[in-house]
Amino acid sequence: MLDVSAVIPRTAPPAEVLRAALDALERGERVVVATVIARQGSAPCTPGQKLALFQAGAAIGTVGGGAVEKAVLRAMADALAAAAPPPRVDTFRLGPSLGMCCGGSAEILIEPLSPDLAVLVVGAGHVGVYLAPLLASLGFGVTLCDAREVAADPARLPRPPGGAEASPRLRLLQAEHDDPEVRASLPADLGRAAALVMTHDHQLDQAVIEWALGVGFGFVGGVGSRAKAARTRARLEAKGASAADITRVRMPLGVDVGARSPAEIGVAIAAELVSWRAGLNGSRRGARASGHGEIEKEEDA
Repeated sequence: MLDVSAVIPRTAPPAEVLRAALDALERGERVVVATVIARQGSAPCTPGQKLALFQAGAAIGTVGGGAVEKAVLRAMADALAAAAPPPRVDTFRLGPSLGMCCGGSAEILIEPLSPDLAVLVVGAGHVGVYLAPLLASLGFGVTLCDAREVAADPARLPRPPGGAEASPRLRLLQAEHDDPEVRASLPADLGRAAALVMTHDHQLDQAVIEWALGVGFGFVGGVGSRAKAARTRARLEAKGASAADITRVRMPLGVDVGARSPAEIGVAIAAELVSWRAGLNGSRRGARASGHGEIEKEEDA
């Protein structure tokens, strides 16, 4: 846990605190924001004041300074250290326990914020171009990559309803899965990221799955039939992959809802990713079903 005993936040108004917090989330970092929501009696806290604490230990803003701010920073550090803490409202009483003679109290919202979970979709074929925007609409940060120029044409992505702009959560790159621009689009910690493999070529699928396991993606899945899944696992075993890595390859990928069309398969895969995210966030996780039928491989667009 962060030692905040020597932290002195940089002074900034609430709007700047929020901008700094959003910047941290864009960089893939967790942040905790504290907001004064009420004050009773004599207290230096003003409703609306904000304070942000970042993973590296820096802080910006204020909730009133002094001992109460130190107490708030300790509560924020506790939230930053927890795996999936919920927002909460704490009451800080400015009496002898804090060494303050004000005598009032303040209610402060402690709000942990986490960046979008990152998903790399490798293969912009029929399923990939449907799945990537769907995942982005569900709050994932999505990179869709394909080295083929025609496949990576943005015009192939479904148009948002009403002519809306494409989601800022979605990047489409003409690139190989291991190109530098793809890696730059992903967070440093791949343990909370997913790699979904659905290329036009079985050998490429195998290579990408091996790469995704090797670089440490927390979730690795591939589109394919049960027969293809068995061959994929046999090849991994033959190449010396650990039993734990082989077991965690999700293939066939997607909740078993009898999906056949690219759109249906995309929905089935998105459902499994929502379940995975719920598990990471400490919510109740639904059962992980066995797959979406005998879709042997993703076809060319």
